[in-house]
Amino acid sequence: MNKESLRLPDWIRVKNSESLHSTKQVLRRYGLSTVCEEARCPNIGECFSRPTATFMILGSKCTRNCGFCSVESSIPEPLDPEEPKRVAMAAKEMGLRYVVITSVTRDDLPDGGAGHFAKTVYAVRSYLPDAKVEVLTPDFKGDVNALKMVLNSRPNVYNHNVETVPRLYPIVRPQADYRRSLNILEYVKKMAPQMNIKSGIMLGLGETVAEVIDVLRDMRTAGCELVTIGQYLRPSKLKLPVVEYIRPGVFERLRLKALNMGFKHVASGPLVRSSMNAEEMYNS
Repeated sequence: MNKESLRLPDWIRVKNSESLHSTKQVLRRYGLSTVCEEARCPNIGECFSRPTATFMILGSKCTRNCGFCSVESSIPEPLDPEEPKRVAMAAKEMGLRYVVITSVTRDDLPDGGAGHFAKTVYAVRSYLPDAKVEVLTPDFKGDVNALKMVLNSRPNVYNHNVETVPRLYPIVRPQADYRRSLNILEYVKKMAPQMNIKSGIMLGLGETVAEVIDVLRDMRTAGCELVTIGQYLRPSKLKLPVVEYIRPGVFERLRLKALNMGFKHVASGPLVRSSMNAEEMYNS
């Protein structure tokens, strides 16, 4: 079958919501971006209606150009020193008990934006002292000092996504490195053994089940305890096509396999995304 002719299967149904507008109003009032919007997440209606959102800091332009991601790759904007405070204020107005902070990749910055990450976590703690905070960071080119900056802000969960199997890195994540990502998970667990370590992988890009199981085993060996497994959905025609829509039964098989490896919690399904139901995953 031609990759371009794949049709969205019956088991993938995206929910719409009338509550999108009010959440977007809050975000626009504070001049904030979310990965929910920038990455065209299929669950945006469900999440914004709760409301919850994954705040995307360090601007809206990425210095990398991954084959799966719809975030604009361009020369990024200068850092906004007020952004951490605005994230905290928006999170407070939305009444969030669990705040997820992610970012574009900023290879142009000496620390990769790690200091800005830390300032954002501190700001959220200031405005919402009882809230839990999860960070979903880029790889910072493997810079240990950058990782330390983020860890010193003491997030409750450190998330860094592996995204795909090593064989597909050259087309899916050409500027990243599989071993580097695993090293980040391992380093964070070593430096903060009580912290929850999380990662995620997408399916449907041409990987085999055996390769996915190998990646899960590598994640677990690196100290990862929480994992998300979801279906890649092509965000635009400029991005990689879907090679295969994975059936729900395969996701369930992988969920059970991961639990048997010792993961504390596994979210696995066609519409699972890295930050979806993050609070529920943490609480479980």
